[in-house]
Amino acid sequence: MISFSPPYIDQDIIDEVVDSLKSGWITTGPKTKLFEKELASYTGVSKVLCLNSATAGLELLLRWYGVGEGDEVIVPAYTYCATANVVLHCGATPVMVDVKDDFLIGPEKIEKAITPRTKAIIPVDIAGYPVGYDAIMALVERPDIKAKFAAANEKQAKMGRIMVIGDSAHSVGAVYKGRKIGGQLDFMVFSFHAVKNLTTAEGGAVCFGADKYFDPEALYKALNIKSLHGQTKDALSKTQTGGWRYDVTEAGYKWNMPDVLGAIGLASFKKYESYIIPRRKEIFAAYKAAFEKYTWAQIPEFITSEKESSYHLFPIRIYGISEVERDAIIDKMFAAGISVNVHFQPLPLLSVYKNLGYDIKDYPVSYDNYSREISLPVYPQLTDEQILAITSSLIEIVAGELAI
Repeated sequence: MISFSPPYIDQDIIDEVVDSLKSGWITTGPKTKLFEKELASYTGVSKVLCLNSATAGLELLLRWYGVGEGDEVIVPAYTYCATANVVLHCGATPVMVDVKDDFLIGPEKIEKAITPRTKAIIPVDIAGYPVGYDAIMALVERPDIKAKFAAANEKQAKMGRIMVIGDSAHSVGAVYKGRKIGGQLDFMVFSFHAVKNLTTAEGGAVCFGADKYFDPEALYKALNIKSLHGQTKDALSKTQTGGWRYDVTEAGYKWNMPDVLGAIGLASFKKYESYIIPRRKEIFAAYKAAFEKYTWAQIPEFITSEKESSYHLFPIRIYGISEVERDAIIDKMFAAGISVNVHFQPLPLLSVYKNLGYDIKDYPVSYDNYSREISLPVYPQLTDEQILAITSSLIEIVAGELAI
């Protein structure tokens, strides 16, 4: 069976983790802090805070900004549930907007959804392909849009507008207008979950992009405290002479990244640009070459003059099929020994959101994208022989399904 997305684990990663275990330092410590610095340098931002998940990063930022009951947060209908779940956790309302044919939300739909209750927008980079960041930032900076914003606390008054948090869970290493992503929005949040390009098993990171509003050192300290029970010192700082005494300034959360996980990230990061991304790029090229000759294949957009994907997912769509026919193709791929997936079921199809009154009929592009989409395996360990097996199987199965 060809797996869909096994983690990339080599001997260097194992050795780095063993080194952490032998060091006696396994919770948040020197390796996590070094990983943060490496990521900040790579993305060109002032600060990065590593956490135990991207979900934690999204919720941390919403809570820090004071998003709560009565507030609204704009999210795409086409995303993983975490994007909207964190809004519910805060007691706010997710306002869903439909996406475009490229799976991404655009400023036109966002603008129509903005009200005086809108406190944040969470655009999502689907499959590692960047959203049009500049257009969204230009929207929230527009005088008429800023005039609608009703600040409810000091932070919101200081920014004076809707906060934009990029759900860039898929996108470590993606490029936007010649620059690695990380600082294009107020904040951008990465995921290092087991299936991601760059993994720490579980984990995430917040990249800072709002330095003109908030001092990055002070903000890093504030978010670090909030992510660790409101405790004014983390485990590393408490090892210093006289460092045992600390205070708890708020009822915070337990969202820190342990050093054992940071070690996985550090070792993976050393090969990210030299091997992991290039190999994924080769797989994308092989898929494009195999499928672009067929009129039924809708190849995902992954590189233009302005944007380049992180090559996380290859979400091929098939013209002229129904959701039922798509499901049948998936079943036949599994029967052929090939694991595939679907990214994603739009939020209004999920019971929790359906029961809150969201209706998929209001998001026709999201449903159309989903109903015809199949995600193919993409990971460095995938061999050329396996790629050929995947492409030839899908071509044969689709031909049989469509009777062409």
